[in-house]
Amino acid sequence: MGRINFNGVLLLMVLQIFLVATTTGDETCESDRKMEEQCRLHNYKTVKPLLDYFRQVRNEIEQSETKEKQISELNSDLMEKYHEIVRIHETFVKEAALLNEYKTKVIKGENDLQLCQNKVDKSESEINSQQNIILKLKEQLTDKSTNLENSQVQLKSVNSSLIEKDENIKRFSEIIKNKTEHQKTLELELEKCKSILIKHEKDIQLCRSEINKLNRTSENIREEQKKIQLKLKESETKLIEKVKENQLCQSELDKLSPTTCLPFGDYSGVHQLNVSGIGLFNVLCDSQLAGPGWIVIQQRVGGDENFDRDWATYRRGFGSFEGDFFLGLEKLHRMTSLQRFELYIHLVARNGRAYNVRYDDFKISDEDNGYALSLGKFNGTIRDGMRYNENMKFSTFDHDNDKDDANCAALFESAWWYEYCITSLNERYEVLYWWDTHKYILLKEVKMLIRPKEAMKK
Repeated sequence: MGRINFNGVLLLMVLQIFLVATTTGDETCESDRKMEEQCRLHNYKTVKPLLDYFRQVRNEIEQSETKEKQISELNSDLMEKYHEIVRIHETFVKEAALLNEYKTKVIKGENDLQLCQNKVDKSESEINSQQNIILKLKEQLTDKSTNLENSQVQLKSVNSSLIEKDENIKRFSEIIKNKTEHQKTLELELEKCKSILIKHEKDIQLCRSEINKLNRTSENIREEQKKIQLKLKESETKLIEKVKENQLCQSELDKLSPTTCLPFGDYSGVHQLNVSGIGLFNVLCDSQLAGPGWIVIQQRVGGDENFDRDWATYRRGFGSFEGDFFLGLEKLHRMTSLQRFELYIHLVARNGRAYNVRYDDFKISDEDNGYALSLGKFNGTIRDGMRYNENMKFSTFDHDNDKDDANCAALFESAWWYEYCITSLNERYEVLYWWDTHKYILLKEVKMLIRPKEAMKK
């Protein structure tokens, strides 16, 4: 502030000097107008330094005022900082007091901790002894666990065996039930035949008694002999009739429990068979295509059935005898394991031309061997298109048994005895074909039939 006042006084002094100089200059110049220009120059040279100094002083004054404002602001900030430091000091004092309290608590906690440590040491020694006991118990438990696992494995094996036996018992129960009903029917027929035989034996006994009577008497031997001969002829006629009746009874008995379509002769249509391991089930018998006694095992005549089925469905069989169907792998295995069968395949091309194929030893293995296919010798009006499939297991989209890298059944939507992906008569109906000498024959109808080989000898 002192410097600012001093600068103000100095400025006033300069202004007074300037005014005096200006007045003097004016008087001199008035006396001599010619020297006006020189006076102006003189005055300018005299005043210019003063003006420059005046500007400098004014700038310093302005800067000083700005600095005073800054100092005032700094002082206010400093006071705020001071008050804040006072608050921090008070807080510090309080925290110091709390710290002392904490120290006291820590010392007490250390004492308590030492006591706990002693207890922990004691507990550790007890735990070590307990751990030794636990280790011994674990060893015993491990041995018992091993025994338990072995027992569980044995139990699972026993359970699976029991489940399998339960299924077998159910199946055998159904078979026994069917057998029992069938046996009752046979017993009724047998009782009829027995009554006929008993009556026949009584007639024979009467004839023998008559013969004995005739042998005892000697009178009218010839007449008696004639009578006897007549009676014998009558008896023979009756015997022949009785034998025929017995044969009819036997044929009826055979019809009650046939295992093939042979007993039905020329009567085509749906009939019931009784096959060991399966029991009673219906089949479609055909006596039109290739003679009597044929069982239709597969039929494609209209495309009304989906043949892209799983393993369990093909095992059981599906479809309708009135349209497309597959008889079932398990039935085929059971029938072909009882005797030798031949296979007949009837094919009708899209152009209407018909072909036939025969194999003389058709057989299907059991499920454990994948229902593998056997064919025997070939004979037919078209190339042997199924030879690729011989000895192959059956494949479905969920049982891939072929030799191809791909799953043929899934690829062609068709289950079959694949070796590689070729020739399936279960193909989608739209692309059903037979492979013949490097060409495909598109088909509109397929029938696969089997018949006992013995039928060819009759």
